[in-house]
Amino acid sequence: MNNKKSLKCIVLILSLAAVITSSVIQDIAFCHPGRHLRIISLSPVITEGLYLLGMEDSIVGVTIYCQKPLRAKEKEKVGAVVEADVEKIISLKPDVVFAMSLTNTKDIKKLRDMGVNVITFDIPKTFERLCEIFLEMGKSIGKEREARYIINASKRKVSDIKKKMSTLPKQKVFIQIGAKPLFAATNEFFVNDYIELAGGINIFKEAGSGLISREEVLKRNPDVILIATMG
Repeated sequence: MNNKKSLKCIVLILSLAAVITSSVIQDIAFCHPGRHLRIISLSPVITEGLYLLGMEDSIVGVTIYCQKPLRAKEKEKVGAVVEADVEKIISLKPDVVFAMSLTNTKDIKKLRDMGVNVITFDIPKTFERLCEIFLEMGKSIGKEREARYIINASKRKVSDIKKKMSTLPKQKVFIQIGAKPLFAATNEFFVNDYIELAGGINIFKEAGSGLISREEVLKRNPDVILIATMG
């Protein structure tokens, strides 16, 4: 078994997460053909999705964690993923604010109470749902054709990787998405879909809450460990 080749395939399919943004689109009547939107993103994955859809010039504010692509670092900072700078956001006069479900609900309420159009994005559990949501977002900003192209390209990559991995022995995978406390990606996270699509076995798929111990990780003896970080 070529471990380097297998790891490369697993990392490749995990990287597709950057292509797809997550959530359930609410009222999107703000979008008018030909109008130059002013958009604020409160999540790194949303920011990357907007760049992929060619909306760089429309982005007027992002979080301190929005580091990709590199040009996103130059955008105005409006707080973090969880705690938004409400006053700064209002001062930028956005047409819409895209937020994750992680964002403080009090901040979202304040913005809406002040007339700001906020669309919140939940965290999806499957790759297919990611695709559906990304398409919804594309439609909301007049980029349906671009969104469909990206989704179709992503699905082709997934199909190719599944074919390449189908004849290889399955490796046991542990993806750490939290350190204090130690937290694993379970079947409640779309990452589980990615592990399985890549031909791997998620050793904590049925771990319930995802809270685990180092001893349990050692006991399950993963072949591959991937660590997700923020900040």
